[in-house]
Amino acid sequence: MEKKISVLLLVMIASALGNGIDVRAKVGVTLSQIDRKLKLLNKPAVKSIKSADGDIIDCVDIYKQPAFDHPALKNHTIQMKPSIDLQAEKSDGRTESSRPAIQQTWQKSGSCPKGTIPIRRIRRQDLIRAASVKEFGRKAPQISRGANRTNPKQSQYQPNEPKVQFPPVPNRSVNPKLYGDKLTRLFIYWTRDSYKSTGCFDMVCAGFVQTGQIALGATINPISSDGGAQYYLAIGISKDPNSGNWWLKIDNDKPIGYWPGSLFGYLSQSAILVEWGGQVYSPNVMKHPQHTKTVMGSGSFADTLEGAACSIKHVRIIDYSLQVKYPEWVGTYSDEDYCYGVSNHVEAYPAEPVFYFGGPGQNPNCI
Repeated sequence: MEKKISVLLLVMIASALGNGIDVRAKVGVTLSQIDRKLKLLNKPAVKSIKSADGDIIDCVDIYKQPAFDHPALKNHTIQMKPSIDLQAEKSDGRTESSRPAIQQTWQKSGSCPKGTIPIRRIRRQDLIRAASVKEFGRKAPQISRGANRTNPKQSQYQPNEPKVQFPPVPNRSVNPKLYGDKLTRLFIYWTRDSYKSTGCFDMVCAGFVQTGQIALGATINPISSDGGAQYYLAIGISKDPNSGNWWLKIDNDKPIGYWPGSLFGYLSQSAILVEWGGQVYSPNVMKHPQHTKTVMGSGSFADTLEGAACSIKHVRIIDYSLQVKYPEWVGTYSDEDYCYGVSNHVEAYPAEPVFYFGGPGQNPNCI
């Protein structure tokens, strides 16, 4: 069952990539090239933690993290926390304190010392898979989408061009081509030119400055079950009005880190478009004679609603007055209605809309 999430600002959910390929033949990189890249990416660890899920988390000096390999950040001064505290609204009562908190699996095996940040160690096979994903991006792969859009006149959140995409991943945020398994992981993906020539996951490329104790790309639990307990994770992205940096937070008030404003062009001022939704990649999307069986979200259509379909609730933007509010203009769309659906559902007035999305892909009406 797709893990449910409560989103403060912007979230885009990405499901598993499609069919496997021979990555080495496709990408054409040598093992020596990969090993040189690994040496650059995996910074010396003060401490290493072996997670029960097989990951190794390296505790790296915060001042020696990969972000500072970016040419524009050579003399960057770390902003340890946002300059202002935007008070988040409380979500509904179903996220009561008695419900087990969502956490990362590695945290059960230890913690990082003060002055260090946790970074998931990148292995040779991870880098090969990441290279294959980048190759797909250059070839404009077929992507099927369901999305909820808002176009506020005064929004400080991610625009469509350039887009900064953050898919925090409950359950269906599974990416076997990148991580080599089907575990649920919290990851980010960002691009400064709408995928034309830039873009990467987590800390694979320099740019994102990490300050908190969340390891990007690491697994999370517990997860929701079909018709059973539902778990929510609050994710927020906001622009610091003083520094211009774009902060990523979890559970409303725990900073993970930020994208320096100097990395972007249009985003240095404000955003004009926010999108929430899901994406499915496969070579077979919108191709005949057979559509992909890759599911979006939980695999259930949006009209199955609470406890079945993937949902995003408590959607918010922030305007120039720094007020947190529900968007005034919201619309929905789906590339393939018979394969994946969307619904901005209102249970009853004055309840707030809840965004449901997902679908099974190939089915009798989607072939």
